[in-house]
Amino acid sequence: MPRKIGSLTLYSVDDLHELLGVSKMTLRAYLREGRLRGRKLGVQWYVTEEAIKEYFDESGSEEPESNKSTGKKKRERKEQELIYVVQGVNDLVSETEICETIEETLECLKNQAIISLFQVEIKDSESGEIIELVKARDFLERYTQ
Repeated sequence: MPRKIGSLTLYSVDDLHELLGVSKMTLRAYLREGRLRGRKLGVQWYVTEEAIKEYFDESGSEEPESNKSTGKKKRERKEQELIYVVQGVNDLVSETEICETIEETLECLKNQAIISLFQVEIKDSESGEIIELVKARDFLERYTQ
C-alpha cells in the first residue's frame, strides 16, 4: 500500500510490483540505472507519482528528453571534466571509490572479486551532476576494447 506523507504519495518496489505487474528485480534495476527516478531510504526504494508519470512519458520516445539535450554535451566532454564513482549496487556491498581517470576506474573495477555487484557513476566534476550510470561490466567492455 502506498505511503502518504502530506500531499506526497510514495510507492515502494512492492507497491509498484503489485500495481504494474513488473518484477521486483526489474524495478530495482530501473531504479539503479536511473531509468526510473526514485530514492532509497534505508534499504527500501521509494518512487513518487511524478516519477512514475515521467517514466511513462519518456518511455514512449526513443530517447528521454533529458538525454536529448545532454547527448551532444556527453560526446563533447573531455575526460578531465569527469569523475568516476565506483560503487556497490546493493546493500551487501557498501564500497565506494572515486576515480579521476578511466584508467584508474578500470584498475579499481579489475580489483573487484564480483564485478556484477558494482556500477560506475560518471559525474561532471564541477556540478556533481550524474551524466551516466553504467554497470561495471559494461564500463569494462566499453573502455577495454
